[in-house]
Formats: sequence, C-alpha cells, structure tokens
Amino acid sequence: MAARTGHLTVLRELAPYIWPAGRPDLRRRVVMAMVALIIAKAITLVVPIAYKSIVDLLTGEATGKEITAIGLAASPVFLIVAYGVGRVMMVLFAQFRDVWFTVVAQHAVRELANRTFRHLHELSLRFHLERRTGGLNRVIERGVTGVDTIVRMAVLNSIPTAVELVMISGLVAYYFGWIYVLVVLLTVGFYVAFTFWASERRIAIRRDMNDSDTEAHAKAVDSLLNYETVKYFGNEDHEARRFDSSMARYERAAIRTYTSLGLLNTGQAVIFTVGTVVCMLLAARDVASGALTIGGFVMINAILMQLYLPLNFMGMVYREIKQGLIDIETMFALLHEPPEIVDRPGAKPLRVTRGEIKFENVSFAYDPERQILKNVSFEVPAGKMVAIVGPSGAGKSTISRILFRFYELTGGRVSIDGQNISDVTQSSLRAAIGMVPQDTVLFNDTILYNIRYGRPEASDAELREAARLAQIHDFIMTLPQGYDALVGERGLKLSGGEKQRVAIARTILKAPPILMLDEATSALDSHTEKEIQDALERVARERTSLVIAHRLSTVVHADNIIVLDHGEIVEQGTHLELLAHGGLYASLWARQREADQARERLAQVLEHEPELESRAAERLEDEALAGN
Repeated sequence: MAARTGHLTVLRELAPYIWPAGRPDLRRRVVMAMVALIIAKAITLVVPIAYKSIVDLLTGEATGKEITAIGLAASPVFLIVAYGVGRVMMVLFAQFRDVWFTVVAQHAVRELANRTFRHLHELSLRFHLERRTGGLNRVIERGVTGVDTIVRMAVLNSIPTAVELVMISGLVAYYFGWIYVLVVLLTVGFYVAFTFWASERRIAIRRDMNDSDTEAHAKAVDSLLNYETVKYFGNEDHEARRFDSSMARYERAAIRTYTSLGLLNTGQAVIFTVGTVVCMLLAARDVASGALTIGGFVMINAILMQLYLPLNFMGMVYREIKQGLIDIETMFALLHEPPEIVDRPGAKPLRVTRGEIKFENVSFAYDPERQILKNVSFEVPAGKMVAIVGPSGAGKSTISRILFRFYELTGGRVSIDGQNISDVTQSSLRAAIGMVPQDTVLFNDTILYNIRYGRPEASDAELREAARLAQIHDFIMTLPQGYDALVGERGLKLSGGEKQRVAIARTILKAPPILMLDEATSALDSHTEKEIQDALERVARERTSLVIAHRLSTVVHADNIIVLDHGEIVEQGTHLELLAHGGLYASLWARQREADQARERLAQVLEHEPELESRAAERLEDEALAGN
C-alpha cells in the first residue's frame, strides 16, 4: 500500500475541487453559500440584542436612548415576535447555505472518487498483484467519506464559526467593554488550544483503529472470495480466529478512541463554563453598580450560550477534519502512486496491417535477482499460429503479459508490423489483441453483460453469433433466464468450461486481428476441449495467433511450436519435427501421452467395475485416518 501524504498536501489538492475551474455554476453556489452564511451570522447577533431589549422593557430598565433607537418597535410583543422571526431566519439562511454548498461538496466527492478509480486502473499489474483488494476497497470507501466530511466541515462550520467569533467580539466590546472581550477571547483561546492538543493525542489512536479496520476487512473479503478453499480444508474456525484477532485490535482502539473523546468533551465543558462564570460575575457586578441593566446580564449569557454551540462544533469540526485527513491521506497517496507503464510522449496508435509479431532478444525480470526471460527471439508470421510450450515456470505466461505491455522490458524489443509496442499507445495495442486467459474471472453480472464486455456497442445478433462460435449458446438457452442469468461472484455459478466458453465468446465478439490464448482449454474435459479447439481454430483462421499451451495435444497443428525452458528457447519447429528431434518436447509429449493413457485405462476399469471407485475412496479415507 502507498505511503500516506501530508495534511497540507491533501488540503492543497482539495482546494481546486471546492472552487472548480471551468464550472461557473458551482462557483456561484459557493458565493451564494458565503452570502447566506454572513446573513445568518448577522441575524445571530441581532437575536441577543432583541432579547436584551425585551428584558429591559419588561423590567422598566430601558433607557430613553434605547427606546428612541428602537422607535415604534418599543413594544415587548413586537420584539418577542421579532425575536422569533430572527431565530427562524437564522436557521433558514443556514439551511440555504447548506443546500447551495451541498452541490459543490458532492461534486468534489464524485470527481475525487472517479479520479481515484481511473488512477487505480492506470497502475501497473505489479501493483495489483501485490494489493489486498478488501483493504484497498476500505481505504477508498473511507477516503470518499473523508472528502465529504472535510469539505462540508471546513466550509460550513469552520468559516462560519470564525466569522461569528469576530462579530461577537465587536458586539461584546460595544455593549460591555474590552474586559469582557478579553475574557471571551481567552476562553476561546484555551478552548481551541485544549481541543487541538487533545485531538492530536487521539490521532495515533484513530490511525490504529483505521489500520485494524482495514486489516479485518481485507481478511474478511479474502476469506469470502476463497469460500470454496476454506470449505475444502475445513478451516472455518481458523478464518474466524484470524478475523477475530483483527477485530479485537479494532475493539481496543475503538474503546480508547471513545474514552479519549469523553475526556476531550469534559475538558471543553470545564473551560467554557469557567469563561461563562467569569463573564456572568463581571455582569452581576456591573448590574449591582448600575452600569448594566438586567437585560445586559441576560444578553451576555445569551451571547455566550449562542457562541458555545458553534464553538463546540469547532472542537468537533477540528476532530472530524483531522480524522477525515487521516481517512483520505492514504487515498491521496494512491493518487500519487506513479503508473509503472505510461505512454511515451508523442506515442501514436498502433496500425495493424498484417499482424506480424516479433520478439527480438527480449529479456525480462520481475526483480534483478529473478531473471524470467533471457534473450528470447522468435517471430509470429501474419495469419499464422505459433505455440509456446514448456515446463511450469519456464516463462510462458510472462510472454503474454509482455505482449500486452503490462511490464517494461529489461532488454530487447517487441514489435507488431514493425512498430515497437513501447512506442504506441497502450489503448490501441490492447484493442488489437484478443485474450482468452487460463483463469477466467467474470464480472458478477449477467452472461449477456460478460460477453458484451468484448465490444459494448455490438448488436444482439453479433453477440449471439459469438456465443454460437464459442459453443455456449445452446447451454445459455437452457437456463431459465437465458442470457440474463447471473454468473455470480467471479463467475462461480458456472463450471470451469462454461466460464471459459464465455471468455472465448467475449474475445470472438471483440474481433481482434491478433489472438492470445493462454491455456485457453485447460479447464475443459477432453470432449469439450475438442469442440472448443475446433471453434478456436475457426476464429483463429486468417488471424495471427500466439498460443500458450500446457496440453500439447491442443497445439499439434500449430505452424510453429516454441519450447521454452528456464526463460530460454531450447527448441522450435512443427510437432513432427520436434518429435523427430527427440528433445524436451518429445519428452513432455511422451509423459503426457502416458498420463492420458493411464486416465483412459482407469476410466474403462471404473466403467465396468464401479465398486472399485468406492474402494479407492475408502482406502484414501483409511490412510487419512491412520495419518491422524
């Protein structure tokens, strides 16, 4: 996972989303929200003044100057109604502010979420092979929530509180004198300082809580994605213990978080209460000396109570902003994760005229100490089929990833029709190649969606024809929902052969000039394999095809067979030429033939004597019990 970025960097990157360029409509909303904010705060200050005037009129302490100032409004009933209207208007303009700014906030959330999603698809295969899907999903989920929190809290709470504090200071200075202002500012200063100090101490606890939450979520998703494996080995209790250990860590961090929150709230209440008591003592003294009316005493208390709510929000806002920053700093770090593979400046689209592929002295290593391919050179002539075979770990699948440019070469070059694939755009390169992988993973959607994924704009007729060529149409029509049947998570509702046929149909629909088949029939039985092989041969006709094969019987008709071992080409030729050579290919062929013949003999025996199958199972069970 990428390292976290700094808070200031995060805030700088958020700013353009709050004041988005090229969106005058959103900028107008920001301005309107700020105007509504100022009006709401101005009304907030008028309310205590009306409250003071009401009390002074009712107690008979209103001075002639005050009565003259309020003129016709010198009526308790009128002032009480005005007080009520003021409170309603205060809430109304605050709601206007929130509604107008919500559009800006949600636009920022959407843009950042989309930017992160796009960036994740730009990152290299190496990054995605090393990631933990559940943890990454949790980081993005918390990050999006954090963006919303920061944008709303910073603009809708922090700025209004600061504006209100300035206005209240002027009001208190006018009505009560600078000694009161000093007490109010000291109270606010101690309150804010304590809040910042206590919140900073809670940051480490919050980080620990987030890390344990991410870990627990990653383990849960990983376990559920491997549901069948868990069942095969009966490790439900083991998975539950792993998950519970992460949740126990989360539990401890959560308890510490809420305990520290209780201490923070208590400290804030003590500081503000002390400031309020001091101001009220000063007001009581001034009332006793005749320098202040009862209305003034009530007014200072109303002002402080009115200040307490946004000030209390300020403490909460600071905590939420800090916690939101923690939540999104990892997401922003993901945005700063550089893509390993990028289009070179001036890269042009690949132009496929014939479809000829050349590997020239290609070397590749995942890391310097593990060399995978060593000066590999071969050619796939236009319209021909070339197969790559060899023992496990020889580097066969690495060739397909290099052709798709998932990795940069450490040496040599790969070209299509004379164009170096490193000099063309990635999108045009991948659009020209159709891939049927060994391990087919489908989207948790309908069969229709998964086939149409090869070419989203394809017509229904084209889609069904692709399914027929892949020998999957008849099966689909037997399903109650037909093409609208859901395939389940990772396609688990389909058998391995059915998933492979869907993948083949998807590639047929894409109709690329170059085909890449990576163990495309490895998940199929012998009968189905023959049907699919016939379909693939029809599809591959007049197309350049590169086939990676484990079952040698599937590539006997290839125009050329390349034998790879330990990252080097040790043999190449047609099937008959390689058998006559008597090298590694002939050895692999002999072993596979022996294995196939043994399976055939076993199938024949079991067909005539099915009780042998149950005896073999009993024997395996007895051996397992003896081992325990």
